[in-house]
Amino acid sequence: MTNPAIEAIKKDIAENDIVLFMKGTPMFPQCGFSAAVVQVLTHLGVKFKGVNVLADDGVRQGIKEFSNWPTIPQLYVKGEFVGGCDIVREMAEAGELQTLFTEKQVATA
Repeated sequence: MTNPAIEAIKKDIAENDIVLFMKGTPMFPQCGFSAAVVQVLTHLGVKFKGVNVLADDGVRQGIKEFSNWPTIPQLYVKGEFVGGCDIVREMAEAGELQTLFTEKQVATA
């Protein structure tokens, strides 16, 4: 039996270069960790799709199972799970996130 939430997660990741599964929306984050990742991505000038896990409990639980990662937010770049807030912040500070975007041929402003 297929899980519609997992199918929706797979579809979002397949159809978008960068997907952030977060609490709230990019315009109105509902937690500090989600807001921090949105700020990093915005600062780097990348376009991304924000998926509000608070709007769908199936997606909220499904993304944790899909990635085998217990917390939200979760960042995916070109289908690859990058990590949560701390990892994204550390990668950005070290210049590794910019390098990842370059390697994955993600357009930045």
